[in-house]
Amino acid sequence: RIGLESPTMNKRQAANQRGQFSETVAAWFLRAKGYRLLAARYKTSRGEIDLVMRRGSVVVFVEVKARPSVDDAVYAVSPFQAKRIVAAAKIWLSRNPMHGDYNTRFDIVAVSPYLWPTHIVAAFTEDV
Repeated sequence: RIGLESPTMNKRQAANQRGQFSETVAAWFLRAKGYRLLAARYKTSRGEIDLVMRRGSVVVFVEVKARPSVDDAVYAVSPFQAKRIVAAAKIWLSRNPMHGDYNTRFDIVAVSPYLWPTHIVAAFTEDV
């Protein structure tokens, strides 16, 4: 299991805590690769973006998945979920016009127990 869970937590609370832990791990991993954190857990009426990062002239919208394997993490991002992330990204960009001229990208970071996080660059596009 990823994260520290209390025996008194229900499943939803434990999943939320694992998710927060995985997002923190992913953010630090990407920062070590030269990315700068712009937003975390950005919520809109259309969806949520786990991490908004920037590296050079690229704004990257990152979906973090804590799964036993990288394949499981990639398959966990359904086309429906990808569309919600793209919609939320458009809202983020409209609310942050200073990044409007930047290129955008949609990545996945897979966080698996006992392994380094795996960064999947351009995991999906706006055309999902």
